[in-house]
Amino acid sequence: MKKNMGKTDRILRVIIALILATLYFTDVITGTIGIVVLVFAGIMFLTSLIGSCPPYGLFGINTCKIEEQKK
Repeated sequence: MKKNMGKTDRILRVIIALILATLYFTDVITGTIGIVVLVFAGIMFLTSLIGSCPPYGLFGINTCKIEEQKK
């Protein structure tokens, strides 16, 4: 899978995923919305670890620098 996410993009996704997970586990967000938010946080965290975002590929977005793509 080709990397299309830069370092800044990946760090922001991890931070947002951690915030959303914290809100869910501290019962600030509950119920069905809470589960949806938790799944969304998991997807954001997973894509940041992989370095590739499928919707970015569909829309032709690439925030990754050329040097990072070679890794």
